Amino acid sequence: MNRRNTDTKQEKYFYILIVSLFICTTLTIAAQKKPAPAAAASVFAQDKGKFTIQLGGHTVGHEEFEIAPAGGGWTARGTTDIKPPDSAATQVTGTLTLQPDGAPISYEWISHAEKTNGAHILFANGVAKITLEMQGARPFEQDMSFGTPLVAVLDNNLYYQYAVLARVYDWAKGGPQNFPVLIPQELTPGTISIESAGSQSIGGKSYDALRVNTSDLEVILYLDSAHRLMRMEVPGAKVSIVRD
Repeated sequence: MNRRNTDTKQEKYFYILIVSLFICTTLTIAAQKKPAPAAAASVFAQDKGKFTIQLGGHTVGHEEFEIAPAGGGWTARGTTDIKPPDSAATQVTGTLTLQPDGAPISYEWISHAEKTNGAHILFANGVAKITLEMQGARPFEQDMSFGTPLVAVLDNNLYYQYAVLARVYDWAKGGPQNFPVLIPQELTPGTISIESAGSQSIGGKSYDALRVNTSDLEVILYLDSAHRLMRMEVPGAKVSIVRD
């Protein structure tokens, strides 16, 4: 075999090697550039603000809150400082972590009054696993079954949770919609009904209204065009919550 033939074969093998490497590299880059799967659509929008709590027309407290994305879900947190007449001042903080569709993942609350109490709740497969901690007592554990992962958490004196509820309501579907509800500070389960009350005017401003009915109370939520909670009224208790 002469040298020319040997050189030709080497060049051929070299060319094949270069082409193979080019193809492999191109495929690798293409695989890396595959678009990531789209994030799950969320019912929530980022929000932050402060509410003034009024009882019979008198200011008795304030709540600061924030709803924000966190990882693949959302966190909704609020802290209320309240001093009703003839009652001790209380500060309560509640933190909800939520799926994009509004189903709760966990909830923690802590209350500072004469005693410090708190709880941690995990939600999974329609079951709420509750651990209640009360100052001077052993932790108390209880499970509550709801049969659905979409549970409304509406705790005492934490009004930002109604802002969460307004997002969970299916506005496109409309009509009355029922949800199981948990009041963690009372370890009380129940059911609420929510229904659009149409456009209403209050204080010279127009809002989209939602009527929320529990077994013993009616609450009216007033929302702006982006469905942010701007005001709520509890007529039977003479309570008004007004966004600053």
